[in-house]
Amino acid sequence: MQDDIYRPNVAIVILNKKGDVLWCRRKNRDGWQFPQGGIDSGESPEEAVLRETKEEVGLDSSHFNILYENKEWINYEVPKARRSNYFFQKKKFIGQSQKWFLAELKCDDSLIDLHSTVPIEFDKWIWTKYWYPLGATVTFKSEAYRRALNSMLPAYTRFLKTIN
Repeated sequence: MQDDIYRPNVAIVILNKKGDVLWCRRKNRDGWQFPQGGIDSGESPEEAVLRETKEEVGLDSSHFNILYENKEWINYEVPKARRSNYFFQKKKFIGQSQKWFLAELKCDDSLIDLHSTVPIEFDKWIWTKYWYPLGATVTFKSEAYRRALNSMLPAYTRFLKTIN
């Protein structure tokens, strides 16, 4: 799994019927990212990604289908200046260790609801091309995003063949 210095985390790349990915802007406007969040004690990565997707973008398991789960954990370090929240302050984490999921949206995107829980994580979302996030995320996450997107590429390619 991951070292004790990395917070266990999940992230999800959600695809629409055109093969574009859901890309979300953080509420404090300090960057864009895929939906992601911590794994609670006793929770599996899949349970965590279902919960986090519901909390962050309002989609439950009936709204999307998981196509792929990354086998390896992907770590990234959060710069010291950005380690202000509870998990980094109290738990002494230096970053996050993530399990990545690829999913297809099965419902209309009008069901995406960034205000489904409080506090909100995101204030805006868009559909963008698969590789766009590599150059559009905060620098400290870019290598993790590259590794995740590369690992999901075969599953993404299979998905594209089903829509063309």
